[in-house]
Amino acid sequence: MKEIIADLLAKSTGMKKEELTSLIEIPPSPELGDYAFPCFLLAKKYKKNSNQIAQELAGKIKLSKEISQVKATGSYLNFFINKNILAEKTIKEILKEKENFARGREKEKIMVEFSQANTHKAFHVGHIRGTSIGESLARILEFLGNKVIRANYQGDTGMHVAKWLWCYKKYHSKEKIRADESWIAEIYVDAVKKLAENEKLQEEVDEVNRKLEEGKDRQLVCLWKKTRKISLDALEVIYKELNTHFDKYYFESQVEKRGKEISEELAKKGIAKISDGATIIDLENYGLSVWVLLRKDGTVLYSGKDLALVEKKFKENKLDRCLYIVADEQNLHLKQLFKTLELMKFKEGEKCSHISYGLVRLPTGKMSSRTGDNILYSSFKKEVVDYAKSEIKKRYSKLPGKEIDKRALAISIAAIKYTMLKQNPNKVIIFTKEDALNFEGDSGPYLQYSYARASSILKKAKKKTGKIEIPELKEQELALIKKLSQFPEIVKSAEKQLAPHIIANYSFELSQSFNEFYHSCQVIGSKEENFRLKLVQAFRIIIKQALFLLGIEVMEEM
Repeated sequence: MKEIIADLLAKSTGMKKEELTSLIEIPPSPELGDYAFPCFLLAKKYKKNSNQIAQELAGKIKLSKEISQVKATGSYLNFFINKNILAEKTIKEILKEKENFARGREKEKIMVEFSQANTHKAFHVGHIRGTSIGESLARILEFLGNKVIRANYQGDTGMHVAKWLWCYKKYHSKEKIRADESWIAEIYVDAVKKLAENEKLQEEVDEVNRKLEEGKDRQLVCLWKKTRKISLDALEVIYKELNTHFDKYYFESQVEKRGKEISEELAKKGIAKISDGATIIDLENYGLSVWVLLRKDGTVLYSGKDLALVEKKFKENKLDRCLYIVADEQNLHLKQLFKTLELMKFKEGEKCSHISYGLVRLPTGKMSSRTGDNILYSSFKKEVVDYAKSEIKKRYSKLPGKEIDKRALAISIAAIKYTMLKQNPNKVIIFTKEDALNFEGDSGPYLQYSYARASSILKKAKKKTGKIEIPELKEQELALIKKLSQFPEIVKSAEKQLAPHIIANYSFELSQSFNEFYHSCQVIGSKEENFRLKLVQAFRIIIKQALFLLGIEVMEEM
């Protein structure tokens, strides 16, 4: 419909159809029309008052079979669409295209780097947000025709690993190494606490870090490899549960050597300099402080490794774009990285962008894997799954245990992921158990239930064939049809803004419209049964696709 309206406007304004399509809006109230065009955007071009422009265009535009009325309201030109044609076109196209409805044909090669969970640390609730955003963005970009490479850059060396190895060897060496996420996290937290109590112990950690980078201490390297594998294996289980995967894995250990070389090269070129023995980039003139590449002892920092990683990414993959999904705590670091790439005249740096997201906090404050003030993913998941199991047993007491476990996990992941995706990425999430476990209203399980309800209706109905006949549409039917018709522009908007919450919010509104329709309009047994079944079928296709783009599984039964 937007394209039809843009075509009408193009004939009257002389503007390009593509440009007009992006400017057309949906009014806040149905009384103002189905679509609106802001004429104040043309005031400068025509050197007229925007109200006058709206009035003149309303008189010029010829109505089509799809547009029943064009009306000027202030600076806006409002379009009222033919409801029956909208219903027929929307339902027909969705039922014909099914999961291909609204798919695009864009041809960019885009790397989405996300999750970045380090080895030898806990994967906690805060990590879920970055992982969920990254996977959702990857799906949205793929859906619109792009070639997406999911990448995960994990810290498997560096100071945090040195702290873990040091603490284990010094205080926990008699303990058997366990493939246990919470045990691994406890060792790291213990290291941080002991170093806080005695700062001199940091010298011992620095020595471990230096030896690890040299790679000559066989016993240390063996311990590192063994514990590294345990950490990575544990993460793969989590990624599978969160419905994500990675095409490329990058590790700090892979770029450590090259990161040091680049840092030294920058010093020789005068882009970097030596300050108190350390190699730094002075970005004070750009308001970006000082960026340290190498420590005094010559070991490379995260910054130096990041320079090597960018080089490696573009050399191996020939990317059109590279997206970094990283928490806003790293905003300065990413700005320093991009500015340094510019100073290095690394042309591909222009193709890099940072999608920042706010942290997940507890009501008592910030979560941190360093202090232990966090909720481990494994513990959190168990709590949610146990709650989901109890709710399922109340409704379906005769279900087999395996089926209850399967449903409980799917419902739990939906509850967790949707909580992380429904807000603007820049907003901090204050995590509370009550919100995450809410099975009604604006929640993942509510969306899953809406899909399951639609599936149940279609399962109970007899098969219907024949042409779609549009009855006199009720308010709830029209509201649902309008929501369904908006799906293509919602997906494009989410891609343009790189914001999955646009699809999450749409999914909730769509489910609300469906449930209002279901409660107000009898489907099976009504004289409009054939039409309404097709409307239910169209909803089922779109909500399934929307949830897929969020990385959430649908369920035929709850």
